[in-house]
Amino acid sequence: MRGVVARRGRLVVEDLAEPTPEPGDALVALRACGICGSDLHTLAHADALPAVAVAMDMPNRFRPDEDFYLDHEWVGEVLELGADTAGVAPGDRVVSVPYLVRGVALEALGFSNEYYAGFCERFLLSAALCLKVPNGLDDTRAALTEPLAVALHAVNEARLDPGDAAAVIGCGPIGLALIVWLRARGVEPIVASDLSLGRRAAAAALGAHVVHDPLEEPAPVAAARATGGRPVVVFEAVGVPGMLDDLITTVPPRTRVVVTGVCMQPDILRPLLAVVKEVSLQFVYAYTPDEFAAALRALAAGELDVAPLVTGRVGFDGTAEAFERLGRAERHVKVLVTPDGPGHLSA
Repeated sequence: MRGVVARRGRLVVEDLAEPTPEPGDALVALRACGICGSDLHTLAHADALPAVAVAMDMPNRFRPDEDFYLDHEWVGEVLELGADTAGVAPGDRVVSVPYLVRGVALEALGFSNEYYAGFCERFLLSAALCLKVPNGLDDTRAALTEPLAVALHAVNEARLDPGDAAAVIGCGPIGLALIVWLRARGVEPIVASDLSLGRRAAAAALGAHVVHDPLEEPAPVAAARATGGRPVVVFEAVGVPGMLDDLITTVPPRTRVVVTGVCMQPDILRPLLAVVKEVSLQFVYAYTPDEFAAALRALAAGELDVAPLVTGRVGFDGTAEAFERLGRAERHVKVLVTPDGPGHLSA
């Protein structure tokens, strides 16, 4: 079978050995997977992952200098089950939280040297963690379950008060998914800021009331103007060094900033400035199993308009090009990888 291998900062397509399901496993065939911003960050800054594990006094099995397998936003079709495995059946389309149960340990799929993930034709999932994709929900929308769950968790953790407005800084996949949930909850106005004209257009299509070019003025200034001075909760969805200090500098005093962007590089900010302005920084990570299931249910029920999120498709041979294009953040937002996709990303 074929798959994409991350190797010392590059992506290469190779023939891989077939995986064999163990008890509790479901062997699945990839139908579609989305390229995540954290995939781009991990390819460039994989050395950061072991350092975080050490700092948290957690076991670390990830070796960034060896081959590893990326992607954790998939929908697959069950092909075969390991012995004594129930819960799903061959032919089921499934999504899953990206972990593989191995004894008492959880292997993080998409960040593993040993186990294949979404950029491979076939890979293993833990059947107990799989959710069946409801009939009528196509692969394109089902593959958005994971990023929508990330955004749902961020919105839940923000604990917006009635009357709060929202500013989303960065309109990549997570920023746009935040807009989807904020609009579904009736938050108004939603101010969306991004350097890319194409991504600003996607933000407007998904329900942002105001779209903003940060080169014209700081996004918090534009948000304050749009809200007439009402409280604005700022969602940071960029994840690059300097972004947090820039927000601390430009937000009004007592602003809440919810950090969803995954910056994997060291950063510098000025605590005194944040202290004097009484800025609240809240960092959020991933989601709960209930939030993952809620995202799938909302997609299946047609409650979320997500069509503008997906802007392109590629096969394995086009994945490296798609990474490069997404890193430039021109018009593409969410690119889906499929085994039979084209070798090049459309303009």
